Amino acid sequence: MKHKHKYDAQGKQLCCTLQELKIDKDSNKLLKEEQHHEGDGHNHSHSDDGHNHDSTDKTTIELFLPSIISFVLLLAGIAMDNFLPQSWFKDWVRLAWYIAAYIPVAVPVLKEAFESIKNGDVFSEFLLMGIATIGAFAIKEYPEGVAVMLFYAVGEVFQTLAVTRAKSNIKSLLDQRPDEVTILENNQPKTVKAGTVNIGDIIQLKPGEKLGLDGELLTDAASFNTAALTGESKPDTKNKGETVLAGMINLQTVTQVKVTTDYTDSKLSKILELVQNATAQKAPTELFIRKFAKIYTPIVVFLAIGICVLPYFFVSDYVFREWLYRALVFLVISCPCALVISIPLGYFGGIGAASRNGILFKGSNFLDVMATIKNVVMDKTGTMTEGVFKVQKVNILPEFNKDEILKMVNALESQSTHPVATAIHNYVGEVDHSIQLKNTEEIAGHGLKSNINGQDLLVGNFKLMDKFNIKYDLDPSTIVYTVIAIAYGGKFAGYLTIADSIKTDAKETVEKLHQLNVKATMLSGDKNTVVQFVAKELGIDNAFGDLLPEDKVNKVKEIKAKNETVAFVGDGVNDAPVVALSDVGIAMGGLGSDATIETADVVIQDDKPSKIPMAINIGKKTKQIVWQNIILAFAVKGIVLILGAGGVATMWEAVFADVGVALLAILNAVRIQRMKF
Repeated sequence: MKHKHKYDAQGKQLCCTLQELKIDKDSNKLLKEEQHHEGDGHNHSHSDDGHNHDSTDKTTIELFLPSIISFVLLLAGIAMDNFLPQSWFKDWVRLAWYIAAYIPVAVPVLKEAFESIKNGDVFSEFLLMGIATIGAFAIKEYPEGVAVMLFYAVGEVFQTLAVTRAKSNIKSLLDQRPDEVTILENNQPKTVKAGTVNIGDIIQLKPGEKLGLDGELLTDAASFNTAALTGESKPDTKNKGETVLAGMINLQTVTQVKVTTDYTDSKLSKILELVQNATAQKAPTELFIRKFAKIYTPIVVFLAIGICVLPYFFVSDYVFREWLYRALVFLVISCPCALVISIPLGYFGGIGAASRNGILFKGSNFLDVMATIKNVVMDKTGTMTEGVFKVQKVNILPEFNKDEILKMVNALESQSTHPVATAIHNYVGEVDHSIQLKNTEEIAGHGLKSNINGQDLLVGNFKLMDKFNIKYDLDPSTIVYTVIAIAYGGKFAGYLTIADSIKTDAKETVEKLHQLNVKATMLSGDKNTVVQFVAKELGIDNAFGDLLPEDKVNKVKEIKAKNETVAFVGDGVNDAPVVALSDVGIAMGGLGSDATIETADVVIQDDKPSKIPMAINIGKKTKQIVWQNIILAFAVKGIVLILGAGGVATMWEAVFADVGVALLAILNAVRIQRMKF
């Protein structure tokens, strides 16, 4: 039987290394740089027909082997040139030796140059390196020709390793869907391909195994690790009848799940598709650099030709070899790989860091927008509150037996399907079926009435109390929450308050937004007193209740009229007009609704509002790193280009300006993978 991965309670894989992971075939496109097929910029990393930084099929030693061979031959050649002169090491023998040192590192690059030209991208960095190093051989600067190509090749390997590292957490995400599952057929376990499982089949899941498809839990209760979906490793206990999702790890007992969704339609499949497509949505900075590189590279080639040829007409002691050398140095320096690799890698790192924390960006362009957000406009229910009504306060008058009253209220409310009834049932517990209800009726807009033990029980709002002339000595308008009034035997017995409880990290969310100089505004269709109370509790700047969807749109338009960027946080379905109007639409609870994944630009998978400032922080850090790399590359290259044209910089400075700056930029770009947000 095919090997299945095993995981511990924290979601850590126990059995295979990253290099051994099988990446699902329809996810492979994520592991390739998409620059080649876009056709609007310079190629550094191509897809199948070009250069590829995906190194999962090679060990580090295999990647470095050509460079090691070249380095050993180069050192030996330099030693025989300068320190241990050999009589035989001259003329064609010396040339052959350096060609042997050149070939291991040059062949892949020259092949890339040929492929690029064949695909219509003439002025690629590979062509620049080819011209510069072959030119060095032409003017008999053999060691420098080898050295330039060697350092470039070493830089390429480090870039490959950096890209692989940056992608590792997304690669692990892509392995969350098991290829095979165990189903019960005539009560006998049978291992089948996950893609062949039908809706209605029963999956048997052992401890440590991952669920392959979405379904309904048939076992009474089970604990799951949901890290693959939410970024949270804390166990989540599900009860019979609740929905469980592909990617969840069963932690304790053998569990049975009834499949409710096709393999390709599972929540995890949608998330994987979203992450795959994210890298195709390019940020403006990234698109600009690509377009810039496409124009910049041919200009540099023609400038190099000018540096070599034009001095002939203006310099009295013109020496072709000297000016060709300057032109070759200029070409090496001009290679734009530091920009073309490090900038997409920076954005890729940002998307990866976000997905590791349970935040899904639909494109690197939204990382840029999140970095500029000045206003976060949020819905109340389900965003800053749990979206589940709970009993907040029970106030029963002393002359009544509190437990008996609550049992009777629970029995009466069991006749209703209203969310309030559910809240009371959850608070009181199981219904006491020994309580006899007689002449039960629902009074529309008021509440419920029944006869218990010969006495009338009234449960509803204060209009119900007024209707039956029940006297009470309090002002209902002073109570913030929804109030359930109770009367028994013609007397007011007390009341319950019911409310949607505030999420534990909601207050912290608003504080962090303020630290980022972001204003928080709450828009809700809920009762205005409730909205104002929640806003005051959380420290929200502005809050508006009793709003219709069109009112929310108008409020967002008012903010945008001030030329300020707006992120709207909601369920992504009911608030679709506001999401469309805002600069970034953020959906809370991507696991709860397929529609949220479809409509939002950013999906927060675990319902935690504290991920909103985290998403802004990730956007800011990504943009900061990208601009650091742009400034570093332009500054160093600009200085060395001028020095090279003036004959001051040698090939060695040129190598630093190209490979050195590229490596520094890449190391800077992968920093985001280690950051804590």
